[in-house]
Amino acid sequence: MGDVTTGYVATGDVTRGDVRMRTARTTQRRRSELAAFLRGRRARVTPADVGMPPGLRRRTPGLRREEVAQLSGVGVTWYTWLEQGRPINASAQVLDAVARTLRLDAPEREHLYHLAEVPYTPVPGPPAQSVGPEVQGVIDALVPRPAVVYNARYDILAANQVYRDLFLDGGDLGTPRNALWTLFTVPEERCPLMFRETELPMMVATLRAAYGLHAGEPSWEEFISRLSAASPEFARLWRAGDVAKRDRRVKVFRHAAVGELRMTSLSLSVDGMPECRIVVYTPDDEETERRTDLLRPLCGGAREEGAPEGGVRAGQ
Repeated sequence: MGDVTTGYVATGDVTRGDVRMRTARTTQRRRSELAAFLRGRRARVTPADVGMPPGLRRRTPGLRREEVAQLSGVGVTWYTWLEQGRPINASAQVLDAVARTLRLDAPEREHLYHLAEVPYTPVPGPPAQSVGPEVQGVIDALVPRPAVVYNARYDILAANQVYRDLFLDGGDLGTPRNALWTLFTVPEERCPLMFRETELPMMVATLRAAYGLHAGEPSWEEFISRLSAASPEFARLWRAGDVAKRDRRVKVFRHAAVGELRMTSLSLSVDGMPECRIVVYTPDDEETERRTDLLRPLCGGAREEGAPEGGVRAGQ
């Protein structure tokens, strides 16, 4: 027994040691990549780019290290060590200052954060308002699966005919075109989503999680204010302050023609559209599979009449 126990501990020690070594190698590799990246970005920024005189006898193709440090408001030694890949800590504020000096764009800024092992939070932009014909074609091709493109606020940017069939009998998604607005403002007997008492609080909680990046933005504040005025139920749930992340879950819909549908929701990100996602609902059981197949001849997968080329516009 003693040998077995000793062997087990030794194996555990080796495993922990291997993990530490791999972590150290990864960190060192990132530091060397960080050093090369900063040198390369510094070399492409000229003094004229940042409003400095060119000076005489410059051997550096771009800015000098001390110039980057001065313009970024950091110490020369600290920046030199950062560019040399030494084991120093960098804050988000300092990295942002260096990124501004080196004129990094958004992907380069994110790359800088990852190499410096600092958590990266993207700067939120205005919510997307439309999709291109390629995305519309993808969701149309998913018929008879309901599919929709949401932004972080649940604005409906595009939808296929089956989704429109589930929401208000096949066409009018309401004004504004927003899933939460539809669910909270239609009469309960016409609400396509069953088990409202559990599903709607979850949707509001995921909306609040997204709201954290947009608090204070006029479009978001106006939307929340208008929906709160239109729906006391939404206002109550919003005041509760619950926060949740999206997850893969089963939702139950009612359809006028085929009956109850148990659907699993699957979210897919869309390249070039931050905070947007394609949500596809797939049958969760054989009966729903059979009923979903009946939806194909009912809708034909046609694009919504009157939708602009390039996608459905989202309203405010």
